[in-house]
Amino acid sequence: MSDAACAGLVERADPDRFLSAMAAPPKARAALMAIYAFNVEVSRAPWVTQEPMIAEMRLQWWRDALEEIGSAGPVRAHEVTEALSHFVDATGAEVLDKLVVARRWDIYREPFEDEAHLLEYLQATSGGLMWASARALGVREGEAEIRDIGLAMGIANWLRAAAQLEAHGRVPLLDGRPEGIARLAKLGLSHARAKVSDPRARPALRAAWQTRALLRLAQRHPQLVQDGRLGLSEFRRKGSLTLRMLLNR
Repeated sequence: MSDAACAGLVERADPDRFLSAMAAPPKARAALMAIYAFNVEVSRAPWVTQEPMIAEMRLQWWRDALEEIGSAGPVRAHEVTEALSHFVDATGAEVLDKLVVARRWDIYREPFEDEAHLLEYLQATSGGLMWASARALGVREGEAEIRDIGLAMGIANWLRAAAQLEAHGRVPLLDGRPEGIARLAKLGLSHARAKVSDPRARPALRAAWQTRALLRLAQRHPQLVQDGRLGLSEFRRKGSLTLRMLLNR
């Protein structure tokens, strides 16, 4: 039941990752759905309340749950924690804990201190999620490269969400001018070129199937980011994923 609940949650809240996970073999799919469902729960925790203290408490709840999972002891009853406990070890729990800590930025309205601060946030969230996903599939080598691809995906998704974040009173971009957006997209592309040799990582890495196309689009047309229109057509979006499935890329 928890596996089905996780899949349903991801399908509703994170359709892109849902599609990529559905392309994975059944066992890998269950692991990915559990981790992606966790990410959904954590990423929305700061946004479901206007009270910072309540948001902090919600994030702390997930940190406590990860501590229970990491210690291999009894885990609190929750459809996501129950599923997650089957696939995440102590090291994976530490990676996901850093993701939760980074999400505290979403609670408040202060801008990032500098580019290093922004990249640190995206590395902990998107990069950490990619590495935790790969670890859940049995991967133990290539952390830097896997995190690089996760970071590139994080930059692409951040550019997609920038206009909406600004509408909610956040300051997502240090330089929102066209040249600043293009430079950030170029930086993302440099990370997206990382090579991962372990084939077990492919189902996790496939979540980034749109990343290069989105970053190239943002680099060429920064106005799309400013207008909140950065995205691929439905045909290109699903077609490119299908092609990667057929080629096992």
